[in-house]
Amino acid sequence: MTMMRKKFRILTALGLLLASSHAALAAGPARVTLDSGPVEGKRLNSGATAFLGIPFAAPPVRDLRWKDPQPVIPWKDTYHADRFGPQCMQPQRGLLTNQYSGAEITSEDCLYLNVWTAPGLKKAPVIVYIHGGGFFIGSSSMPIYSGEAVSRQGAVFVNFNYRTGALGLMAHPQLSAESPHKSSGNYGLLDQVAALKWVRRNIARFGGDPENVTIAGQSAGSMSVLMQQASPLTRGLFHRAVGMSGGLGAGPGATMTLAEAEGEGVKLQKFLKAADIEQLRAMPADRIVVPRIADGPKVGANQDGYFLPDTLENLFAKGAQNDVPLMLGFAHDESFGGFGEVRGLDDYRAKAAARFGDRAKDFLDLYPAATDVEAKAQARAADRDSTMASAMARWAEAQLSHGKNRVFTYQFSRAHSYAPGVKLTDLDPATAGAYHTSEVPFWLGTLDSFNRYRTTRNWTSADRAFSLAMTRSLVAFARTGNPDAAEMKWPAYDPKAPTLIELGTTVRTAPWPDRRKFEFFQNVPRPSMAGGALRD
Repeated sequence: MTMMRKKFRILTALGLLLASSHAALAAGPARVTLDSGPVEGKRLNSGATAFLGIPFAAPPVRDLRWKDPQPVIPWKDTYHADRFGPQCMQPQRGLLTNQYSGAEITSEDCLYLNVWTAPGLKKAPVIVYIHGGGFFIGSSSMPIYSGEAVSRQGAVFVNFNYRTGALGLMAHPQLSAESPHKSSGNYGLLDQVAALKWVRRNIARFGGDPENVTIAGQSAGSMSVLMQQASPLTRGLFHRAVGMSGGLGAGPGATMTLAEAEGEGVKLQKFLKAADIEQLRAMPADRIVVPRIADGPKVGANQDGYFLPDTLENLFAKGAQNDVPLMLGFAHDESFGGFGEVRGLDDYRAKAAARFGDRAKDFLDLYPAATDVEAKAQARAADRDSTMASAMARWAEAQLSHGKNRVFTYQFSRAHSYAPGVKLTDLDPATAGAYHTSEVPFWLGTLDSFNRYRTTRNWTSADRAFSLAMTRSLVAFARTGNPDAAEMKWPAYDPKAPTLIELGTTVRTAPWPDRRKFEFFQNVPRPSMAGGALRD
């Protein structure tokens, strides 16, 4: 090899090295300075940058247990935001569960958030995602909630942890007495407010626009979005909202009065054999668990006079909600309404008679069935309509009746593509259909999260294309308040002739369930879903 060729190869290698260095630098800043100190994230192979495990509030431990979230102590040295913070105290998931997320590190010190951004983003729309889990489980570190794919479509994505279970929601007379607001409970919801305030102060440093923030969530996360829309504490902190399967009147979203919540807190204190709040504060965090027993103490959101000054319905009726555009929807096969498993036509009719008594005929006229197959399908439809579908319709109509901004609605009807022979302890692939939470990986582009630790899904190219179209629609809504995208056009919700966009094997416009069905269920007792039935 001649000397000239050697020099050429050396120069070529140097050029490639410099080019790769420039590419790395162009991948977006991995270091930003927050109002609390400098942080350094990590660049991902996709070109996005992730900042993981940033503290947004002081650890709610010791004397800060059952207190409003407090500011973090600023730091001077670089904070390495390269791994998720621990999830808040909660039960663990088993290896064979549908959304197993690997080793789950839990701690009472859990108020951390994550940011995904992409090269070149400036004044980009911001999506702040609130995880689900029935207010007693869930974490922002679960792979299904990753924001990498959303950031690649042009939005800055934020998610975060909030206190769950008794540590996040327990009210108590002693806690109310020591509070400057004379209220207690709702600590996890106040954590959400603190995260939104952090976004307001810091998101521009990641290329996001603090004047264009969308909050989104599913299940308990959707109920959280609803309560944040109703709360006076979030005025101006977000500008659009997305609710997925959790709305007015559904399960834990039905708020207690402060007095009721305080009574439940005293009941829990006695169950845990503590003399007072000080003994409860001294107790190990893993012992403070709400027992899942009949007539046991309950924890949930309450009308505390501070975060929620009134019922959700009354706050909307007064026009006191944050008046922002909404995108709301539910999944086709959610089943929380009380029928449970139906074996066939005779079982269906017997359960209808037992549940609805002299109104069973009216019910069967609305949900007729002549075969075992029809009976099973109608029972599932009734369970969905009596809970999620009606709850999301009530939210949409409350906004349209007492606000000025539009509402767009959907029904997710696309079943997942499962790996052959896969076994899951909490879900039967043969009958799951479009189950509760099944739309989340399509909206967020996280289909592969289900195959991270073992192969449970056999996604098709059509699944991936459908997910990409949904992610783009979500980002379009965050950008403009209208979810129209190249692949899907959305009708605005009209209470006089309500239609929605059905996301199934294809995208089509379809009618909402017959309004008479919602009216029927409003006049019969609704089965309780409190205590964490909305798990995912």
